[in-house]
Amino acid sequence: MELQTTQNQTSTRIRSVNVREYIRNAGTLIGLIVIFIFFSTQSPVFLTEANLINILQQSAINACIALGMTLVIISGGIDLSVGPTAATAAVFTATLMFTGTPVLPAVAVGFLIGVACGLINGLLIAKAKLQPFIVTLGTLSLYRSIALIYTGGNPILSVPPDFRAFFNGRMGNLPVPVIIVGVVAVIAWILLRRTPLGEYMLAVGGNEEAARISGVPVALTKISAYVISGFLASLAALILVGRLGAAEPILGNLWELDAIAAAAIGGASLMGGKGSIIGTLLGAIILGAMRNGLTLMNVQAFYQLLATGLIIILAMLVDRLTRGSN
Repeated sequence: MELQTTQNQTSTRIRSVNVREYIRNAGTLIGLIVIFIFFSTQSPVFLTEANLINILQQSAINACIALGMTLVIISGGIDLSVGPTAATAAVFTATLMFTGTPVLPAVAVGFLIGVACGLINGLLIAKAKLQPFIVTLGTLSLYRSIALIYTGGNPILSVPPDFRAFFNGRMGNLPVPVIIVGVVAVIAWILLRRTPLGEYMLAVGGNEEAARISGVPVALTKISAYVISGFLASLAALILVGRLGAAEPILGNLWELDAIAAAAIGGASLMGGKGSIIGTLLGAIILGAMRNGLTLMNVQAFYQLLATGLIIILAMLVDRLTRGSN
């Protein structure tokens, strides 16, 4: 009887989260529209087709990282190591391609490195019972040092032309990276809303003890979230390497800040159990549009960083107020 009651409470909570998610997504979309209207009045270039596609392309990498971050946050964790994970995957993949390894095996190694980094994070958090913030703060330094030591601090150049051509290509009018991230977003939405793993993530993040009593595999759920985050970090790294034609060990600096910001703007709560794939995409586009618009207005870059920090704080205040009202 107690188990059935707990399961019913979990199901009720998830349905309530879904309703609030739709409301929050609508609010995020309105915010995006307001930003577009404002910058369109400041620059005639902002709403041109070329610039809008540029915004989507600039937002693609952050969106890719932020989708994985959202799943981690929903499950009650945080991943500060996404940038160094991306850098490690990038330099190893680029080195393999530079030394003559075919593109597909080299890319597979990059993905395996991302998965391995996520798996290490997940095992330390789920099995060793360490705090996510401390673990990923430690692996942030660990993975970054691996990339720096492996390369001697030097960039890896001469990425194969066919690899670059793919990531700089277009499908119709949209850049390939935008298409890739769109597909990833659809898969992430299905995973979160239409699979048991997604329900497990929401349950674990909302109330870990209740989820455990209900029979949810808590440790496996947490590990899965970090593995997905690591995989998507490596995907984002390969997209950037393809676009730039080089891999640097300092790649991905502050990516975790942008990813957390996009997830927070989209409605994810750092308390866990709450988040939205659609909201995260909108959040990434909001950040991309804001930076693009400020650049067109000739605003210096450090003011853009200031604006990102203020948006994170505002998003957390909104989340706190909405939680307090529920």
